[in-house]
Amino acid sequence: MTDKAAIRAEAEALQATFKGAVPVDAPMLVSADTLLDLYGEDIRARAYTTHDPDRGEMMLRPDFTVPVVEMHMRDGAEPARYTYLGEVFRMQSVGAGLPSEYLQVGYEVFDRTAPLQADAEVFALFSKALADVPTRAVTGDIGVLLAAIEALSTTEARKAALRRHVWRPRRFRALLDRYTGAAPAPHGREAYLAAARAQGLAAMIAQAGPPIGLRTTDEINARLARLEAEAEAPMIDAMEAEVLTELLALKAPLVQATNILSNYAVDLPGLQGAVDRFAARVEALAAAGVAVDTLPFEASYGRTQMEYYDGFVFGILSATPGQPPLATGGRYDALTRVLGARQGEDPREIPAVGGVIRPELVLAAREAAQ
Repeated sequence: MTDKAAIRAEAEALQATFKGAVPVDAPMLVSADTLLDLYGEDIRARAYTTHDPDRGEMMLRPDFTVPVVEMHMRDGAEPARYTYLGEVFRMQSVGAGLPSEYLQVGYEVFDRTAPLQADAEVFALFSKALADVPTRAVTGDIGVLLAAIEALSTTEARKAALRRHVWRPRRFRALLDRYTGAAPAPHGREAYLAAARAQGLAAMIAQAGPPIGLRTTDEINARLARLEAEAEAPMIDAMEAEVLTELLALKAPLVQATNILSNYAVDLPGLQGAVDRFAARVEALAAAGVAVDTLPFEASYGRTQMEYYDGFVFGILSATPGQPPLATGGRYDALTRVLGARQGEDPREIPAVGGVIRPELVLAAREAAQ
């Protein structure tokens, strides 16, 4: 195993490639409330939690992005470029053999004037930083997926559910199948709705006995109304669902992907704006010296491990299959909107993009290539 001194030396060398960025540090303890609001209770499965007498529940930082965004939204200049180096902490599954503490080197850009060029800048910088290591890259675009969901001819409630689960492919697929009629509603739902219509909700509640739990009668009524609206809503159009399904499976070099996405927009017109942004980003990448004719695009890349990204995403992977990514990154405008709203009377938001490198994986990839 590579020793810590060598890993830190590699980290410092990688950070030195991000010239012109302001070096920043970040607190090691992050408010659990913030992370829970962003990621839900799932974060508890991968974060170390402790309790502070004054600040309440805290978590050892699982990454730098949240504390760096909080710092920038509080008192950062515009535009801004930051770099950082330090430990992050991730709870791992028993027997996984993965480290629970490791170094990250990162680079973040906050710039509202030219977001597509910032995407290209970040990807090109990370590619250059890892140019001496055998790697393969992949890109994605969560923004295209979100735009496709928004373009569906269906209810806002269904769109919200699909957006919420876009990072959970199995759940997303189950919802889409239900909304198109390819799968039935959950077992017992129709019987419940029929009983509520026949007896009335008040009679059903009285029949069930004393209330148990925290849900009030008003909340139960609201839930019933949502279920009724869902049962009465027409199914998603088969053509639209087919376009979305094909989009989720799309894998092609960036230039080819632009043409394919343009064809999808014919059947799903609301997708056109996202396709135009995609095409403009490809041009920005080409202008930054990226070989867009061969750079792979996978529409679903990032769906299982990049929950706060909402636009361009990328991974730079080891040439050895089965290894974790050496570097990952992407655009997270929505995160700045959420954290900016916490700034009190002066809420702020700003387009942002960045990424991180794991220096110990870079060293291992370099050694494996020798």
